[in-house]
Amino acid sequence: MARQSRLGRSPSPESGGTRHPAVAIAMALPCAVLLLVLFGGWEQLATQTKAVADLIGR
Repeated sequence: MARQSRLGRSPSPESGGTRHPAVAIAMALPCAVLLLVLFGGWEQLATQTKAVADLIGR
């Protein structure tokens, strides 16, 4: 018996349940920016970026 989705249709074999990485980035990036702004994470981001740059010697 074929597995049914919530809409009553069988999932198509070509969909495979995966999405392109660019789509995932486009979905996650606005949320990440919003969280950085809401919680004041810009300073923390800059501090950690500098720490990583110092760690790799730049």
